[in-house]
Parts: sequence; structure tokens; C-alpha cells
Amino acid sequence: MRAVVVEELGGPEVLQLKECPDPAPGPGELVVDIDFSGINFMDTGTRSGFSVPGNPPFVPGVEGAGRVTAIGEGVSGFAIGDRVAWAYVHGSYAERIAVPAAQVVPVPDDIPSDTAAATMMQGLTAHHFVTESAPLAEGETALVHSAAGGVGRIVTQLLKLRGARVIGLVSREEKVQAAKAAGADEVLVSSGGDFVDRVKDLTDGEGVHAVFDGGGAATFWSSAEVLRRVGTLVYYGPLIGDIPTVRLFDLPKSIKLTYAVFADHIHNRELLLQHTGDLFDKIREGKLQIDISERYPLGAAEQAHADIESRRTSGKLLLDPSR
Repeated sequence: MRAVVVEELGGPEVLQLKECPDPAPGPGELVVDIDFSGINFMDTGTRSGFSVPGNPPFVPGVEGAGRVTAIGEGVSGFAIGDRVAWAYVHGSYAERIAVPAAQVVPVPDDIPSDTAAATMMQGLTAHHFVTESAPLAEGETALVHSAAGGVGRIVTQLLKLRGARVIGLVSREEKVQAAKAAGADEVLVSSGGDFVDRVKDLTDGEGVHAVFDGGGAATFWSSAEVLRRVGTLVYYGPLIGDIPTVRLFDLPKSIKLTYAVFADHIHNRELLLQHTGDLFDKIREGKLQIDISERYPLGAAEQAHADIESRRTSGKLLLDPSR
């Protein structure tokens, strides 16, 4: 099979298309022919050495969707040909993968494989943020960073379904419309932490009830500043720039701070099925749109990573192993 391999850590150029042995299912595993693999910003950190699944060589990528072609010992509830999707399984930039059955969800017949692949990591992350980390009530206000990006668009849509007001932040003027299309009530253009006064103006000086911040250390303190008292800062940006060092006494007011780690917030199969089931229901009902902005051939992973790091993209990026 073909797979994208990292043989040494570094920039996008280290992503090389190679011929690799076909996987075989171990106990508790399924082998899946991949229809689409999701590309996430965290994959750039894996490639460069921020968070590595093991010593090189390795195949990056953590999500995808496809069809079951082999079933390992001890696995029940799946059949050859079933359409499935998964999250947080390393090795997904490939034509084929062995995945733990416990981390796989069935894909409904009316959900396309590209949509399923694009929903898993970013959709599960956003869904947990909005239902667990900061479940805002009708009439409350949120500030959403990178509101034109994959996580930001889903967070915005899910917040609007709860009746919240959303102020979106985008890095460029050309991304404003995408954030508005996701449902943001107001959209501000900001490339750093210069949004504080504008957000306070939009909230009559009160600040917002929650901030969803994927902007890294450059925006952390400004995000804390625009929260109202006892507001919630949902922080998820450790791969962008430096990680902030936080002393509680330095916080500008009494706030709640959360950093959600995927393995903790979706920590068992019951939660995985619960969250994905709700996401698929909302997609089916037309309440949630999963925007796929680019589909790259498997051999174009280098270009995909260059595009995502340059902030030239918005929405979800996928690899198509059939190309």
C-alpha cells in the first residue's frame, strides 16, 4: 500500500509518499481501506517533533473514514464492507490502516465518507467544548478564535444552536464571510491580541461568558482579559507558538480555565458513540454544516501542511488516497 512516511522530523518536506507493507488486524482490531484521511493542525506538530507517536519512521494522521476489509480476533459488531470512521488513531495518512475497534464508529448510510472523516477530530473537539467545557445558555455571549477554521466553524454553529451570541475572530479580511456563514453575529479581524477593546465595546464593557481560544500564547492573556467575571477560557492552542506559563495570581479576574485533552474528554467508547451520534444527527438534519475546503491527493501531504501552516486555508482539509 501507499502511505505518507516521516523518516526524520522537520518541515512539510519530510512528508514522503512510500510503499509500505499492508497491515494485518491484530486482536481487537479492524483493517480499513481508507476513503479519506483528515488533516489537522496537530499533525504539523507530530511531523516537526512537538508530539511524536514514536521514533521515526512513522505514518502521521489521526482520523479518517473507509470500509472494513479484515476483522481481528475478538471483534464483534462489525462486518466486512461496513463503513466506519475513527479518531486519534496514528497512521491515517495511508491507503489502509489497522484500527482498534473500540475507537471506530459506524458511519450512517446517509453520511458521506468525506463528511464523516472531516467530522471526527474537529467535530468531537468542538462538541465537547460546547456541551461540557463551556455549555453556554441562550442569550450568553462567546468569543470564538479562528472562527473560519475547522474547529471554529463547528464551535460557532453548535453555540448558535444553543441560542448563544457569537463574536468571531479571523486573521484576514477574506475569512470574514466564512465566519459569518457559520453563524457568527459579529466578526473581528485580528492577527494577535489586539481585540480586547473591540470585544468590550461589543459587550458594553461586560466581557464575554466564554472564549474558545486556539491561538496559542499570543492571544491567551487577551482572551482572559475579555472574559467577564467567572467566565470560562477554553484553551486549545499548544501547537501555535509558545505555550503560556500561567500563575493564578496573574489572571486579571476570577475566571475558569480549561484545557481539554482528547484522551480525557472522549475517554471511552460510550462517549465516542454519544458525541459522534449527536454530530451525525445534526448533520443529517441540516443543523450542522461540515465545510471541506480542500481535498488533496495522498502524495500532496507536503503541500497540504504548507498550506495549513501558512493560514491560507479555512475549513477542513482532507487527503484522498484514491488520487
